[in-house]
Amino acid sequence: MTTTFESASHRKAIIIVAMGDSLTAGYQLMEDEGWVEFAPYTVFLEERLRDLGQREGLEFRIYNRGGLGERTDEMLARFDRDVLDLKPDFVIILGGTNDIGQGFSPDEIFRNLVEMYYAASKSGIVTIACSIPSISGCDSLIPPRVALNEMIRAYCSEKGMSFVDIFRATGDSRTGRLVDGFSSDGIHLNLSGYKKIADTVFDEALEKLLLKHISKDK
Repeated sequence: MTTTFESASHRKAIIIVAMGDSLTAGYQLMEDEGWVEFAPYTVFLEERLRDLGQREGLEFRIYNRGGLGERTDEMLARFDRDVLDLKPDFVIILGGTNDIGQGFSPDEIFRNLVEMYYAASKSGIVTIACSIPSISGCDSLIPPRVALNEMIRAYCSEKGMSFVDIFRATGDSRTGRLVDGFSSDGIHLNLSGYKKIADTVFDEALEKLLLKHISKDK
């Protein structure tokens, strides 16, 4: 999915890629009705970018590259095609949930994420690394999420890279579980949850990075 916002500006369009699994694709299970719907967080991110674009006279092009059920090794396998070949200015990377569900260790998952971070950096792409959200209904899968997220946070701190804490934004601070109001199945998010991801990405990292990018272009 690609969305473009145009303005009167003659500046080159700013390209953003959202890379991930079903949490990026926007999968949500509507349990009461028994059907599936998609509400990618990039749709809500577009609303925030539209306001910024109108204010600053900017054009944005957003590519959603979420793959259903994918692990980070599968994301890595298509990273060249779905990210590098698009030559974006920014990439938002959110992955690891499916790996944990399939029994992979935080160390294994982190290595795949770092390869993506490094490939993007080597190509001059600004990376926004996201922690993965928690889960509700299987507490044993919360500790590996916490461990992985701490690895991502530490890496970003060491490398001076932007880190967005989706786990904190969508989790219960007392229990560590995914807030029920953000999910309909305990794993995937709902409309409120995906909007929360968009707002968190924009407020914690993307807006500041975009304004910095704009100031360098003037």
